[in-house]
Amino acid sequence: MYKIEKMNKNLLAFRVEEGLMNYILQEPIEIGERIPNEFELAERFGVGRSTIREAVKSLATKGVLEVRRGSGTYVISRNTIEDDPLGLARFTDKYKLALELFEVRLMLEPEIAALACKYVTSEEKEELKRLCDETEELYRAGKNHTWKDMEFHSCIARCSRNRVVELLQPIIQTAVATFVNLTHGRLMEETIETHRAIAEAIVSEDPVGARCAMIMHLTYNRRMLRKLMEERTAQETADDLEANHERSAGTERG
Repeated sequence: MYKIEKMNKNLLAFRVEEGLMNYILQEPIEIGERIPNEFELAERFGVGRSTIREAVKSLATKGVLEVRRGSGTYVISRNTIEDDPLGLARFTDKYKLALELFEVRLMLEPEIAALACKYVTSEEKEELKRLCDETEELYRAGKNHTWKDMEFHSCIARCSRNRVVELLQPIIQTAVATFVNLTHGRLMEETIETHRAIAEAIVSEDPVGARCAMIMHLTYNRRMLRKLMEERTAQETADDLEANHERSAGTERG
């Protein structure tokens, strides 16, 4: 089904990349899932492993895949760079990108939440409460809650009645998706609790409460992200030490 016919090397690499993207979308392989290894993909597409490696590298650069040493290659987004109007997919270090997105969110979202208190309608109050319930339900069931999380933050932006804020939503949505992909649900209780605190403050038309609740929400997330970055650095250091030890042992035996 996914075989690629023989052709010019550069065109072949492009076609394999296109085929791999279609494979991810059609199977489908969900965000957070691992794709087959190089051997399986090479057999599936009828090409060499080096061509597969090129296609994987290209999709990793575009923010679709992430190669994790010793673990495999995972889908971290189902959108290609063409669906990324801000061009954020070109930043390959997703941890650093997530941290920088948090800096932007801290500049914007507390004030957006405070402004929402001024203009929120009764229908939007019910929508915010419903989105809290739906996000919690998905989270506790172990299902992907990313879209509901993004919908919650988008609803707050709409409540602000600021058209520029609504245009900035791709930044916030990308930040939410990037964070969820990196943390794999490790902040379930904190997310549920702070989402409800934000919603309750907006429903009560309490701008100070909404601002504080949003800061708390983002602070929990940022703290977790920094912890994960420290763990990643420690693991990379350990891997490098082990590799150096193995090389030294091999030299001594030689």
